[in-house]
This record gives sequence, C-alpha cells and structure tokens, in this order.
Amino acid sequence: VLDYLPEPSEKANYALDRSKDEAEVQVSCSKDDPLLALAFKLEETQFGQLTYMRIYQGMLKKGNQIHNVNDGKKIKLARIVRMHSNDMEEIDEAHAGDVVAMFGIDCRSMDTFSDGDMNLAMSSMFVPEPVMSLAVKPAETKMQNNFAKALTKFTKEDPTLRVKVDSETKETVLSGMGELHLEVYIERMKREYNVEVVSGQPNVNYKETIAARAEFDWLHKKQSGGSGQYAKVSGYIEPMTEEEIKELGKPNEFKNKCIGTNIPPEYYPSCEKGMRDAMHEGSLVGCEVEGIRVVLQDGASHAVDSSDMAFRICMANAIRETMKTAQPSVLEPVMTVEVEIPSEFQGAVTASLSKRMGMIQSSDMNDDGSGLKLEAQVPLANMFGYSTELRSLTQGKGEFTMEYFKHTPVPRQTQDELMDKYKLERLEKEAAA
Repeated sequence: VLDYLPEPSEKANYALDRSKDEAEVQVSCSKDDPLLALAFKLEETQFGQLTYMRIYQGMLKKGNQIHNVNDGKKIKLARIVRMHSNDMEEIDEAHAGDVVAMFGIDCRSMDTFSDGDMNLAMSSMFVPEPVMSLAVKPAETKMQNNFAKALTKFTKEDPTLRVKVDSETKETVLSGMGELHLEVYIERMKREYNVEVVSGQPNVNYKETIAARAEFDWLHKKQSGGSGQYAKVSGYIEPMTEEEIKELGKPNEFKNKCIGTNIPPEYYPSCEKGMRDAMHEGSLVGCEVEGIRVVLQDGASHAVDSSDMAFRICMANAIRETMKTAQPSVLEPVMTVEVEIPSEFQGAVTASLSKRMGMIQSSDMNDDGSGLKLEAQVPLANMFGYSTELRSLTQGKGEFTMEYFKHTPVPRQTQDELMDKYKLERLEKEAAA
C-alpha cells in the first residue's frame, strides 16, 4: 500500500472560502499550516458518537483545542484513535493525510474543523431544500425511544434529511430529496434500530409565489370590551427575480420605507414577523411562499388598542389577501433525471418519460452503441413508481438517478386541483373542530 498508492501531497485538494462566495482555495497538505479536517462519517458506539476525520492540512494533537467552522463550537481533543478494522490504537498526534477517529465530538457529517482563524470549509455550505415529505410514526408505542434516537442520528449524518412535527396534526414529518431517499431511511430504522415504521402517502413540497406587483391598505380592528386591537398598514408586494433571491441569500425580503411615526418604531419588528407568518402558509394551497418582496410604506396606530400582536395579525392578513390579486401561482419541484439503458429500449423509455411530462434534454450513445444515457427534466409529482416501471420496460437492465433542479409553475389545471383539495381539507378541519 505504501509503495503503490499516492501520498496526500501528490493530489491537489481544495477548500471553499466562505467569505468569498465559496471560491476554491488550494490546501497545502503541510503539517506546519493551520489545521483543516473534515468529519466524513459518524458512528454510534457503546462509548458514544465516534467521529471519523480526514486531515487535509496541519496536525491534530491530543490536548489541543479545535473549533467547528460551521457552528463555531470549540472542542478539546481528549482522545485520538487510529482504526484497524474494529480495533482502536491510541495515538497522540496525526498529520495531513491521516484518517483518525475521535470520541466526544458533537458535530454533523461533513463539518469542517480548524485550529486557526480561517473561514475555509472542505464541503459546500449549500444544502438544497427538501422536495418530498412523508408522515411517519413507530408501529408500537414502546418503539418511540429508538425511533427518536434513529431520527436524531440520521439528521446529523445527512443535512438534506429534515424532521419536523406538524403543529396541527402532531405527526412527525420526514422530508428529503425523493421517494427512494426516504425509503432508505425507513428501511435503516427497521434494520439498525428494530423500529417498524408506519408511513403515510408521500407529499410533494409545493411552493407559492406571485407574478405581479400589488398594493395593500389593510385595517385590523377588533373591539370586545376593554382594550381591543387596532393596526393599519399600507404598502405593496412585488415579485423578486432568481438573481435577487440568490444575492439576498433568503427567499423573501421585508423593506421598511415608513417615514414619520404613524407606525411607532417599536412595532416594525412585529410587522416583519407578520410577513414571515404569511410566507409560512400561502393563500392558494397553504404552502411556503417564496420570491416576494414586501415593502411597508405607511400605516396608523391607536394610543391604547395598538399592540405587537395587532400589527403582526394585520400584516399577515394584508399580505395573504393581497397575494390573491398579484397573479399568484403554485410552484412544483422539477428533477433532473438521468436514465441509463440498453439502446434497444430507447423508444419505450423516451415515451414513458414524455408521458410523465418529462422534457428530454440530451441523449448520448456510448462508444459501441449498446448503451444510452438520457437526461430529462421531470416534475417530481410524476416520478412516483418510476423505478418499477423502468425495470419492467427494460427487463431489469435500466437504472436512473434523480436530483433537484428547481421549482417551476404548475399547469393551470393542476393548480386548480391543488386549490380545491386544500379548500376541502380546510373545511374538514373546521368541521372537526
């Protein structure tokens, strides 16, 4: 191994400078430079979390202090081990190129560690938003403890996997990058933690946006004995371009252009919170809203009845109602799908992708003409059950990979269907309450 494999300095490694929009910076591999190490694997053991780390630059020394570049947490190195299969060999230091393991480090997979004042990361900070959600629960109550442990470990391992509890239904919702992604983790819960999981129907993560500017002038007034609620806001909402969203680093923007004290300054944060409430649940299908700039220009308050809550409710209702007049639309996730098949199945597979509303982007034959690689962009909602269909079309010889591309507007008919479904669900909830 030592004679035939390259040493670390023979391969150029690059870190990403987070202060310069993740521009690449070559890593020196010298043990004298500041430390750069990547936690690439986490393992649960009887002694706690074992973190595997690859050192790209500098050195790790027992007793030294290092910090996590991603969250700034400082850690003292109490124990460093070199792994030999299941055996651990205690070591005092490790240099660039070594792979070591450590106990007692609370981190996530692909976190970068350093001992200097550097803002470099070995992996990109960009994590795509999940595109599919699934309600999950353990089959038996006694499995709840292991179920929680499994979800905690998996979300540390994989930043694209998200877990949340639905505030209305109290269900645990697992979100990820596709049907197969979620199926793998459900299978791992069963295999590694002995937890049988009951899952609901997969839900595609739709979003909402607007296509035109619209002005609002909204009054929230409520009187029910004693001090009531009073708030008035006016301004406009407008769509943002993809470039503006990327430059801003967040999907929506709140701008305060108020002049004077018609709205007292202490209520400005409440107006912004109200805007966030409206972005969390849109007016069309109750999904997250993105690509909207909200500009607050003026308003009014009452000396007794105005409050933080009054302005928050007023702003949220103003935006939700105004969105209905600003050419709103529902966005769906579109995936880039790569399919590799023997060339004799090209016609059937191409027809299958077209039936699923796929747009073929490229078709490349390999050198001897026996195999074909197709690249297409297909709405995620139409990809359910595709793996089974592809196997049957290609006699088990075809395979495909899928990754998120972007959200695009759904056809008008689909939007109407989603809106009708949302209205029906709301009526059922109101009837049940």
